[in-house]
Amino acid sequence: MLLVVTYSQAARATLRNVCQSHETVVVRRFGRAALFAATELGAFLALRLRAKHGGDVQLSQTEPFNEFTEVDEEIREAAMAYEARDSPSTPYAKFATGTDYPSPERMRDREL
Repeated sequence: MLLVVTYSQAARATLRNVCQSHETVVVRRFGRAALFAATELGAFLALRLRAKHGGDVQLSQTEPFNEFTEVDEEIREAAMAYEARDSPSTPYAKFATGTDYPSPERMRDREL
């Protein structure tokens, strides 16, 4: 997918118009940003926005995130357990202390 982020009012207006005119290309819209399908038309529309607004439009290519192939099971389990914790105000570092769940320090430096 192609991520289009706009940084000016004029670019946002053009993005809004493009999204309304080409609904089949728009995967998702987030206010000042949108995801376009990775098609030639999606690329054309993204490049057209940048040609019109220059640096006020940022383009990036994204890939879907598959948690089951890219994240170790212990991280997925830690996230599920943390969201199911009894006290919602407990910070993760305190929650993980004394458990088999990874610490924030350990996860911070490990790449996927």
